[in-house]
Amino acid sequence: MEKLQAALDKARESRTGTAPRAKTPKVRAGKPGQSERDALWAALKPLDLDAPNLEMHRLVTREAGLAATPFDILRTKVFLQMRQNGWKRLAITSPMPNSGKSTTACNLALGLGRQKDLRSIILDLDLRSPSVHELFGTKPERSIGDVLSGEVDFADQALRIGDNVAVSMARDPDKDPTRTLLSEGTAEVIESIEATYKPDIMIFDLPSVLVNDDTRAFLKNVDCALIVVRANATRYNQFDTCEREIAEHTNVLGVVLNAVVDSARSKSE
Repeated sequence: MEKLQAALDKARESRTGTAPRAKTPKVRAGKPGQSERDALWAALKPLDLDAPNLEMHRLVTREAGLAATPFDILRTKVFLQMRQNGWKRLAITSPMPNSGKSTTACNLALGLGRQKDLRSIILDLDLRSPSVHELFGTKPERSIGDVLSGEVDFADQALRIGDNVAVSMARDPDKDPTRTLLSEGTAEVIESIEATYKPDIMIFDLPSVLVNDDTRAFLKNVDCALIVVRANATRYNQFDTCEREIAEHTNVLGVVLNAVVDSARSKSE
């Protein structure tokens, strides 16, 4: 694992040796006493979330409560472990589709948003089958693919949820996203976004590992990965293969077992 981390660090150092393709946004005059970082975040277009839509898509962490508690526990464990290791980039993926990875990623982002001293960015990189825009109830004018290609600035495409969560979403399915995810230009844009907005955590919603090569193409750009598996659906051999594949490219932060049925509750009902 130490050799793997050393290789990842070396790769990041080599990436920073080239000029990023993303443009540094112009900072508009902010409020008196407002830092440049605060002004950049405030300049992002706000996204007003619709409560019924959030509930329909099981996004439960915008407010504290019983439903949010499992994700709040996950948020705290993830944040503390990443901070302990000096990690900032988290990939969320699964062995197979329909495991709840995008729901987990969005709930984690909204839960982090309740921590006012933290700033988080979530990026939808499941480009063949994007769903974050559906979960958040809005379709962006331009896609995250346009940001990664350098056609559009992150400042003009990303949306802000509250004061401290930014989201960059895909608009329409991409038939061949590997060319984008594997591109060194994409790595440079990610570096530029991180250097400009200085988030505490960047969350990347990636495709399921075993359906194509998209996630393998991008994992070199993250510090760690969280694997989401679905109870009574994900097979052990699928999880085992997925975990080994991820471990070849980055650190496995942990596993989330989703859709577990409370047997005691189901019997009482």
